[in-house]
Amino acid sequence: MMKQTGFFDVEERLARLSGLGDQLEAFSRTVDFEVFRPDLEKALAYSDGSKGGRPPFDPVLMFKILVIQTLNNLSDERTEYLINDRLSFMRFLGLGLSDRVPDAKTVWLCQKRLTQAGAIDGLFNRFDATLVAAPKQRNTNAEKADLRKGRIPEDWQDKPAKLSHKDRHARWTLKFTKAKRQDDGTMPSSDLAIPFFGYKSHVSIDRKYRFIRKWKTTHAAASDGARLREGLLDKTNTASSVWADTAYRSKANEDFMEKQGFVSKVHRKKPHLKPMPRHIQKSNAGKSIIRSRVEHVFADQKSQTGLFVRTVGISRATMRIGLVNIVYNMRRFLFLERLNASA
Repeated sequence: MMKQTGFFDVEERLARLSGLGDQLEAFSRTVDFEVFRPDLEKALAYSDGSKGGRPPFDPVLMFKILVIQTLNNLSDERTEYLINDRLSFMRFLGLGLSDRVPDAKTVWLCQKRLTQAGAIDGLFNRFDATLVAAPKQRNTNAEKADLRKGRIPEDWQDKPAKLSHKDRHARWTLKFTKAKRQDDGTMPSSDLAIPFFGYKSHVSIDRKYRFIRKWKTTHAAASDGARLREGLLDKTNTASSVWADTAYRSKANEDFMEKQGFVSKVHRKKPHLKPMPRHIQKSNAGKSIIRSRVEHVFADQKSQTGLFVRTVGISRATMRIGLVNIVYNMRRFLFLERLNASA
């Protein structure tokens, strides 16, 4: 039989959570969430209450809920349940046991308003390319042809329910990976090509602190190289050198970087039908030591948040990926603060 709850039991349990290492509590100490308020209030445009009705939830509270959701890769329904269930979530949100908690519909509407307002860039600014999976689509060849040309298939136009569940922006691509050694010790003659449906998250980070500085979301089949000239480079970064793999090597990119005052450290490509020259191979190997740091960012995001898009359409995918990038920078900032404190 459960004993009666004592007056200080909740405080003692929260103190216990702090002792075990509550990441959300550390977020509250190191991140000033109030800096997001102006962008949130502008994007959400809640009523001032002059016409009556239930008062809206605080915009910063709703943004914190999106941080929790992104950090734990939760659905809207699961987010509502866990906020009611977990003391650590309630403490992070500043909620007591008797306070009203936003339901799944409210969380969904908050994301929708922020997406429609295009607020994610502003929120990111307040504080290479990886693939992000999306729900696979089952389309006919004729429907695929229409989508590639930017048209809505005729059969979908008079079926709004079907259209709302079709992702017309995500694309298929092939993700190449090195084949593994066989049980008998031999290596396969060719690498593996894995079909992939979804979006790409392109980011640039600074070499010293590994913060994400600029980012962009495209469909999975978009060329990596062209994104370099679409705002991925940051002149306020901590250095002018640009480290990237061979997908970003082109005359257009080299001319662009030279004109913008950047120093190219982009990998050089292997000559067509010829072996890689030894000096280029050594140069690329040296550059990889620096360039590979961006892969650590993607690995961290995938392990922490899963990087799976549950929504339909590139606008919502951009919102989701933007939140993942914000949460990564928050976690990175927290790590550097701890590192600095222990030094």
